[in-house]
Amino acid sequence: MRLPLSLASARRALALAAIAGVTLAGVATSRAADAFTASQKTGIEKIIHDYLISNPEVIREAIDALKKKEDAAEVAMREKVIGEQSDKITRSANQAVVGNPSGDVTLVEFFDYNCGYCKQALASVAKLIEGDPKLRVVLKDFAILGPDSVEAAHVATAARMQLPSDKFWEFHKKLLATRGHIGKAQALAAAKEVGADMDRLEKDANSPETQAALKEVATLAEQLKFDGTPSWVIGNEAFVGGVPYAQLKVKVDNIRKCGKTAC
Repeated sequence: MRLPLSLASARRALALAAIAGVTLAGVATSRAADAFTASQKTGIEKIIHDYLISNPEVIREAIDALKKKEDAAEVAMREKVIGEQSDKITRSANQAVVGNPSGDVTLVEFFDYNCGYCKQALASVAKLIEGDPKLRVVLKDFAILGPDSVEAAHVATAARMQLPSDKFWEFHKKLLATRGHIGKAQALAAAKEVGADMDRLEKDANSPETQAALKEVATLAEQLKFDGTPSWVIGNEAFVGGVPYAQLKVKVDNIRKCGKTAC
């Protein structure tokens, strides 16, 4: 689930429009403050104003160009982080690994147990694992949707510490498929159902190791500029949002085919 960005997006659009339009006049006049008289400055501003009124599509073109430039910069930044933090992203001891632990392709999911899109993505991830015996899936608790999500992440991390991969996958599916809001109580119930040692679970949930594991995930998410869940890493690509099964499968297949998510 992506964090609320509608207000920020609206402000950004307005700011970009200002940069593309009115601010151009400000830049032109400020840099040449000593070269033009007041009446000349007014004339320049009017020329720019009239041009933009007659050709408003220029503002949209400027916004689109800036968006493409920002997107390209974000892709490059994420690729750089993936390269620098590859071990922590795909091979950290502070994560759950399901599917084939020795698989030839790794799909990393940053999720929150209260994220509606993560609940929807569960079916896609499960289908990928069931249909691809060589797929390795890394699950990272990125608890961003409130205190209950944080408590559930503590319990899940503790469960991961003691449960074998197949049992943790069972726990993960049970908890993520739970109807309604998920917190500590629901996480404990799911852990009990799969046979976890509940005394050890309570102890591990509050341990420094659990705190360190969740902090590591949060730090990676911050470095990758993830602003919502689910967020994904596969190969050298990182992206945010719900992705249909077919698209995920294409990315996995392409990694095998050409080493990139898009061949």
